[in-house]
Amino acid sequence: MLRALILDMDGTLCESEEVHRRAFNGAFARVGLTWDWDRDLYGRLLLVKGGVDRLKHYMETEADPKPAGDFGSLARELHARKTEIFKEWVAAGVPPRPGIVRLMAEARDKGIRLGLVTSASVPTATALVRGTLGPEGLDAFAAVCTGDKVAHNKPAPDLYKLALEELGLPPEACIAIEDDRAGLASADGAGVAVVATPSGYSASEDFSSARAVVTHLGEPGDPCTALRGPAPPGGVVDVAWLSQVLSGGALV
Repeated sequence: MLRALILDMDGTLCESEEVHRRAFNGAFARVGLTWDWDRDLYGRLLLVKGGVDRLKHYMETEADPKPAGDFGSLARELHARKTEIFKEWVAAGVPPRPGIVRLMAEARDKGIRLGLVTSASVPTATALVRGTLGPEGLDAFAAVCTGDKVAHNKPAPDLYKLALEELGLPPEACIAIEDDRAGLASADGAGVAVVATPSGYSASEDFSSARAVVTHLGEPGDPCTALRGPAPPGGVVDVAWLSQVLSGGALV
């Protein structure tokens, strides 16, 4: 029986990765670095979850010129600057992906608890959820699990295990909505079933372990398309369909 819906944030609540990319570039410019992350580079860097770890990975592998000093300290400094830029930009509002607000409202009306699982930090998550769902947006979630609360970020299962602990539920009572392979692997590792909704940066990734893959969650006037697995009636993902997906076992 479905008792909780666990949502990823970036790429799932909204298409926010472009805002992140531009904010990183803004942070570089503010400290006089000539680095510029284009879409192709950023798409590769997204395989590393968490902004600080992503920055450290870039410095170690691709940065030109390489910075002097301790990479960890510089990564934390740059990430703090990037977060401030990001918070400024998303305060003006970020459109939610189709169907997310509708599905969240239906879930809450039917007594299904909501969890948020994101590799982002608390300040970034707070800013983006408020920018997408409104000032009280975080109040919708019974559990808010961010990358700075666990030892290992996605694709490790730590975040989903934390969400299950905070929700007080077993994995078989929950279903997750994720937009990329790292999030899918994280949920898989904790035994949580996933419906995948690929985002602009993750459309080519492998979602073969997801119970179903749809283009988005759908609205009555904007139906989704099933890319793999069962199609939701009318192209609209709702609680009844998610319950069927959860109880139906592996789907091909």
